[in-house]
Amino acid sequence: MYSTHTFQGRKLSELERSRVLEFQDSIHYSPRYSDDTHEYRHVMLPKAMLKVIPSDYFNGDTGTLRILTEDEWRGLGITQSLGWEHYECHAPEPHILLFKRPLNYEQELRAAHAAAAAASQQQQQQQQQVGR
Repeated sequence: MYSTHTFQGRKLSELERSRVLEFQDSIHYSPRYSDDTHEYRHVMLPKAMLKVIPSDYFNGDTGTLRILTEDEWRGLGITQSLGWEHYECHAPEPHILLFKRPLNYEQELRAAHAAAAAASQQQQQQQQQVGR
């Protein structure tokens, strides 16, 4: 099976990507914390990294990074499991990005994959029976 995912956002040029990835090992990930509906974490970029991120990744009004798509923040070298959404930047400290995802996201994703696999197997069995 192949992925039909298409990139969302703006891809970095090779030069831009090489410059931001120099900071990848210095990105800090907070422990996860949660409320009744979501789990959260914040990602702290090295302050010097902000100087090499392209200007169109920033909100001109606030001076912080704009809300980045998953493809964009992954392109900056941020690595997290699936389901995280960048939803806010911490204005007093623009190098801090806030992320959230629904509680139990990974369990629901596994259940959805298992259901899809079962449905695919059932469809294959039905096709084999029709072909007999």
